[in-house]
Amino acid sequence: MGIIKDNIEYEHLCQYAKGIDRDMLDEIVDLLVETVCSARKTIRIAGDDYPAELVKSKLMKLDSSHIEFVFDCISKNTTEIRNIKKYLLAVLFNAPSTINGYYTALVAHDMNTGSWGTPQNR
Repeated sequence: MGIIKDNIEYEHLCQYAKGIDRDMLDEIVDLLVETVCSARKTIRIAGDDYPAELVKSKLMKLDSSHIEFVFDCISKNTTEIRNIKKYLLAVLFNAPSTINGYYTALVAHDMNTGSWGTPQNR
């Protein structure tokens, strides 16, 4: 558990990151530990089976920016999540592959709508 907390900069997230719910962060850490420690040969993510070593490798590379991205995705989700464990695992697994595209699209949207640089809570 310590390695995962170090990788995601757990203490930094708890102290400095905005919008981080500590209980949810602890659930994410538990899910990461559970998945990384799995003895299965394959792990199902969003309906697809992946080699466990690939999943473990991607999850071990997560850092605090990925976790903040996951919290941002959760906060903006408006659909019902029926299985939060599967949803979180999918978002965590895909975070390294989607984080840059997500923020690029968000900036492009904000610049196009004129909300770039304006205070969020007016």
